[in-house]
Amino acid sequence: MDARPSVTVAAVIERGGQFLLVEEKDEGRIVYNQPAGHLEPFESLVQGCRREVLEESAWHFQPRELIGIYRWRKPDSASVPGVTYLRFAFCGELGEHESGRALDTGIVRAVWLRPEEMRALRERHRSPLVLRCVEDYLAGRRYPLDALIEYA
Repeated sequence: MDARPSVTVAAVIERGGQFLLVEEKDEGRIVYNQPAGHLEPFESLVQGCRREVLEESAWHFQPRELIGIYRWRKPDSASVPGVTYLRFAFCGELGEHESGRALDTGIVRAVWLRPEEMRALRERHRSPLVLRCVEDYLAGRRYPLDALIEYA
């Protein structure tokens, strides 16, 4: 088992008191998550976040601030050993929606939920980071993007 964390990016997107989530397939069940995914080689964290939001929700998104950096180890399951994730969560500006765009493999649909709806569905979240990132956003946690130093 590889002990190195997998780097992921996630977007916390609010519109009218609701947050954009995706329903996705994970180990045989349907779970809720922010539009999120693994960073690809040679892309910046911001580029990865924009790409993941578009691929998973068909919404254009521009990260403007970092909400936080989160480390979480997914517990072992009967079929898959645990993995450690290092998640960079962003908030920013929602752009246009491409209504005819096909969503990424494994994504069932994009949905908008209020915080209380998210809390009621927490047992169906992909990880505890889903609600934690929203709670941190609601608490006003924000860091400037220039806190991220990336050398290409």
